[in-house]
Amino acid sequence: MFNRIRGLRRIAAIASISSLVAGCGVFSSDSSDGGDPIVVGTTSAPATLDPAASWDNSWELFRNVYQTLLNYSPGGTDPEPDAAESCEFTDTSSTEYSCTLREGLKFSNGHTLDAKAVKYSIDRIKKINVNGGPAGLLGTLSRVQVKGDLEVVFHLKQPDATFPLVLTTPAMSIVDPEEYSATEIRKDGEITGSGPYTLEAYDEGNKAELVSNGNYKGIADPKNSAVTIRYFQQSDDMVKALRSKDISVVYRGLAASDTVDIEENQRKEGLQLVENATSEISYLVFNPSDPWAAKPAVRKAIAQIVDRPALVHKVYKDTVQPLYSMVPAGVTGHTTGFFDDFGNPSVAKAERILTQAGITEQVPLTLWYTTDRYGSTTKPAFEELKKQLEASGLFTITLKSRPWNTYVEGYQKGEYPVFGRGWFPDFNDADNFIAPFVGEQNALGTPYDAPEITGKLLPESRAESDRGAVTQQIEDAQQIFVDDARLLPLWQGKQYVAADEEVGGLENVIDPATMMTMWELYRKTSW
Repeated sequence: MFNRIRGLRRIAAIASISSLVAGCGVFSSDSSDGGDPIVVGTTSAPATLDPAASWDNSWELFRNVYQTLLNYSPGGTDPEPDAAESCEFTDTSSTEYSCTLREGLKFSNGHTLDAKAVKYSIDRIKKINVNGGPAGLLGTLSRVQVKGDLEVVFHLKQPDATFPLVLTTPAMSIVDPEEYSATEIRKDGEITGSGPYTLEAYDEGNKAELVSNGNYKGIADPKNSAVTIRYFQQSDDMVKALRSKDISVVYRGLAASDTVDIEENQRKEGLQLVENATSEISYLVFNPSDPWAAKPAVRKAIAQIVDRPALVHKVYKDTVQPLYSMVPAGVTGHTTGFFDDFGNPSVAKAERILTQAGITEQVPLTLWYTTDRYGSTTKPAFEELKKQLEASGLFTITLKSRPWNTYVEGYQKGEYPVFGRGWFPDFNDADNFIAPFVGEQNALGTPYDAPEITGKLLPESRAESDRGAVTQQIEDAQQIFVDDARLLPLWQGKQYVAADEEVGGLENVIDPATMMTMWELYRKTSW
């Protein structure tokens, strides 16, 4: 059986030793030799190339080709200047945030990147206002002011200590005003950014070819000159490509069985597997416009039946862990509200919840999932959920699925009674596991009116710069989620990166928002 803790501790130890040896000069980067691109495989293809349209895993590409005012150093968790030279709150109430840009910034096409371009980029997010898009991250922003060529000031409607964290997200990527319309999403398949790479070629759903951006000035210290990202729909095809040396790195979408197999056979196959601590979560969303999903008793009965430990063990081979709150373990303010209120799975309790609400017939529900976003384990996971719910005798479940691009369109239009989503945090703060899911406009494209959260708890929390001092507000918000049962957390995962043994940089390649910083990858020039 896969002893995840013991095995991955051993991996971490080996990785640590490798890092020390690298520091002694045995390994080095070949970033200066202009060699072949490092090829990375993932199941997470972008849904769009325009930052104003995306609040999803399109950000993984954006992180590498666009630039934000703030970003993270390798292994760091606190925002640091990237396109900015410096940023700070300039008042005592956390309502005015000022950034001064680096001098001489240019976009990949040679156009000047100045304070006006920053204001333009942020303003167009709010103006275009895509349903389920990143405008929801800017709820506290009142206006953006330009002072000269290099200074930009963000005026907030209310105190918001999390605003610097928002500015680290690829949604806040700076775009060239001459290349991006102020009122429409760019759809020509090209990107004009100022990040470490330029997008040299793009084949939607298949491949993105990145090469070093000679105009780049920022926090990244590229260890390679080019990366090609290949997009797969199935984990097994991706792993086959890794083993046949067609790709060098695998990130996002590894099936649990593949993770276990690589862990057990890495030495003899010349591979490596590195676990990066992240706060990825998986959950179900109930659509209040559906006549059955709108009933609190139906949602709570499902919460009472779902057996997370069985799901985690049978389908995910214990590579993830059960989750009983939308705020995952390890994040300040985490609770176990769903376990506290519902306890262990119980058909008798679920039946009692339904009958007390006058529901005596079997409840018909359709559960939707995406086929090409969260890896090939998603289908068996939903088959297990169907099995659990129908075994209770209380539900009749139909499963349906779509590829991500059309899947997004469906849930934004309110077509799905119940649907699965994953969440990779925009930034590592409990606020980001609550705020994106509530309000008229949110990351789910499904309105969730929660006035106690949006009107009281979040504003109180954001007024406090000491994020460890807002535990009560975060716990109260989680209890509202439990009481409503509009969102049902399932599991909390980790990110595994598998690679050829000759690739280095894997320990620092995942940032706090679980995105791969491709510039940290390199080939070891001696072994």
